[in-house]
Amino acid sequence: MNKEPQGLENLFPFLEATLNLDPQSTVISQFKGGYSNLTFLINSPDGQYVLRRPPLGMKISKAHDMVREFRILEALEKAGYDKIPKPILCCEDETVIGVPFFIMEKVEGLILRNKIPEGMTLGKDYFQKLSKNTIDGLLELHHLELEKSGLSQLGKPEGYVERQVIGWSERYFNAKTNELKALEAVIDWLKSNLPKNENIGFIHNDYKYDNLVLAGPHDPSIKAVLDWEMATVGDPLMDFGTSLAYWAEAGDPDILKMFNLSYMEGNFTRAEAIAFYASKSPLNLENMIFYYTYGLFKVAVIAQQIYKRFTMGFAQDPRFSALIHVVEACGKKALTGIQNNKI
Repeated sequence: MNKEPQGLENLFPFLEATLNLDPQSTVISQFKGGYSNLTFLINSPDGQYVLRRPPLGMKISKAHDMVREFRILEALEKAGYDKIPKPILCCEDETVIGVPFFIMEKVEGLILRNKIPEGMTLGKDYFQKLSKNTIDGLLELHHLELEKSGLSQLGKPEGYVERQVIGWSERYFNAKTNELKALEAVIDWLKSNLPKNENIGFIHNDYKYDNLVLAGPHDPSIKAVLDWEMATVGDPLMDFGTSLAYWAEAGDPDILKMFNLSYMEGNFTRAEAIAFYASKSPLNLENMIFYYTYGLFKVAVIAQQIYKRFTMGFAQDPRFSALIHVVEACGKKALTGIQNNKI
């Protein structure tokens, strides 16, 4: 973690007033690893908390709306869903740190990023169980009751698929830096092959290993799911398609293995993940090539947006310089998948 992040000086009196934390004994440090919204650890003798704020620079979009993410956590808590960090407070007053932010509890556990932590051994059996737990967790979300819980108010499911394809296409061209013909061909294909039927469910929209807090290196059960900023009510297969886009396999390009440890031995293949999901879902998964292609396209656009911020000087993280290669690899993989009808 990076210590003493800049721009948070006014946070100490705020924390003293709202959570009764002593400024002299409270330490704030930034978590590494994220590519978008910024996350900080608040450490004090009275407890540990996590703060979420939007990224630096560029206009805040829906995906970086901290107030909305806080409301989603509150709604999930009200709905009885317990795999979340408990939401504690939301601050819309921009005079505190310059942007809206929220604070939630810190959930202790293991988060797997792009490599196994040093000194830790996770075997084939661990990843096999983690694969099952991950898909089961996604199904649990997709099967949440919407009306009585109030979750239905968080999105507009009618026309969701078309809106997403058009919206992400617009975002790509707004953030475009390089000529990538394969990706633009994928955009045209998605617009021409929209599914006739839509499904409705609660969806996370960024569900992958590094957004899961696991019990530990000997127990891959899921304690909490993180990063709810893109959650809404829409088509669950769009959500699953995004998860599959992150679900790298051993034979995939190395650049696409930087987001998920799903390529390690023992994990489901994408085909096995689809079969497992299908065995527990009433949805028709015959057209998964569309949803997988959409997922790859969406991952490409997210990487493109971050890369654009990097080229404009709003983000200095050296990892961001490589994201244009992620954009290109996603475009090529999606186009090859369309041509071969293979996920």
